[in-house]
Amino acid sequence: MNFNGSIMLVDDEAHIRTFISLLLRHLGVKRVFEAKNGSEALEVYEREKPDLVLLDVNMPMMDGIETLRALKRINPDCVVVMLTSLANRQTVDESATHGAANYIRKDAPFEEIGRALAETIDTCFESDVPDAPPPPQP
Repeated sequence: MNFNGSIMLVDDEAHIRTFISLLLRHLGVKRVFEAKNGSEALEVYEREKPDLVLLDVNMPMMDGIETLRALKRINPDCVVVMLTSLANRQTVDESATHGAANYIRKDAPFEEIGRALAETIDTCFESDVPDAPPPPQP
């Protein structure tokens, strides 16, 4: 993938952060920042200024929608992709209303998540993104 930017991954579950980080590195992303909740995400965003934010919807204390709104107040042009294992129409619509670039099911197959991320990066950053890569070999 032709993307030289940085990505911040926000999820309260460590195993999800590990999985998505591995996927991003497999896609060629060199700089991945992590945050375990919305408050930490705002701190990391202000410090690191990532190009793309992958944001879990369901988190304790400060959920993904609230975090999305706060990120957009900091930078109205920030690119945010919502991640969730539970997609309902209301949350998808609310995410879009508040400026999310995409909405991806994190329980989807590896290839599907990779393809959705590649398409979002291609659309938002006008990069030359090939088809989704095959999953890494064990």
